[in-house]
Amino acid sequence: MRSKRLERIFFMSTFASSKGQTIFDLLIQTTMKTTERLLSQLMKMEGLRLTAYRDAAGVPTIGYGHTRDVRMGDRITEDWARQLLWQDVAEVERQVKAMQVARSEGQLDALVSFAYNVGIGRLRQSTLLRRIREGGTKLQIQREFKRWVFAGGHRLRGLELRREWEANRFFESEPLTDAEIIDRI
Repeated sequence: MRSKRLERIFFMSTFASSKGQTIFDLLIQTTMKTTERLLSQLMKMEGLRLTAYRDAAGVPTIGYGHTRDVRMGDRITEDWARQLLWQDVAEVERQVKAMQVARSEGQLDALVSFAYNVGIGRLRQSTLLRRIREGGTKLQIQREFKRWVFAGGHRLRGLELRREWEANRFFESEPLTDAEIIDRI
């Protein structure tokens, strides 16, 4: 078992250096996952609707905020809604991880929640992402999260609460230690 672990570390080290990364950057990206806490929070923030409706921005939505291929009149079960949530979160997580900016599970949770809500394209273009990449202060980064509280031209209390949660979650957990990363290999 020990030799298999060393083989994986060697392979990842070689792969990382071929991409201009350190092994720890690569390990962070491959071992970190969104938490159950995020899934629970998304279910609470999004709410469950089993019949398609238009969200605050007018987008046809169903389940826990699922928007892809939704048509007005669609109906789903609670189990299907959970399945769509897990699939959507997995896709957003993959795209957020590809940006290589999350250094802790708290940061990953916050950015996945944000991108799940506003879209990955908006996160990529945001001053929030720029501040994170520049190593902005806690105050600067939290301020950027809290700017995203409008939908359909209206300031929404639900978005204010969501951004507050994301801004706090981003700074809640410490980055994974080297030992924790290696233990997850």
